[in-house]
Amino acid sequence: MDNLYAGERIAHVVLVTGILGGGAAWLLGRAIANTWRPPWQVGIAALLLGAAARFIHFALFRGELLSAPSYCCDTLIFLIVGLFAWRVTRASQMVRQYPWLYARAGPLGWREIGRENRPQQ
Repeated sequence: MDNLYAGERIAHVVLVTGILGGGAAWLLGRAIANTWRPPWQVGIAALLLGAAARFIHFALFRGELLSAPSYCCDTLIFLIVGLFAWRVTRASQMVRQYPWLYARAGPLGWREIGRENRPQQ
């Protein structure tokens, strides 16, 4: 941890990367899924969010601004959280939008309802 976030306290990293950045990543993943956009857009947003998190580390806690390992670690965390939120939201959308076609299959998935179980129209 010392080499990755040089000169920063663990509380600062948890606050900025975990709470603020993780929450923002969850919201961006959910927003991208709610607008029916593809998951690769979460990756682009995570790159920008990683840069913003690096700046917050630098501006508030005197962290190193141009630290590639810290940026990559932050961005990877944001990407994982964002993609998880995207998938949870997409599964919920599919079941909510098309209840005659799909049923929930766990928190991250959905399954097709067989023809014999579909309501008659």
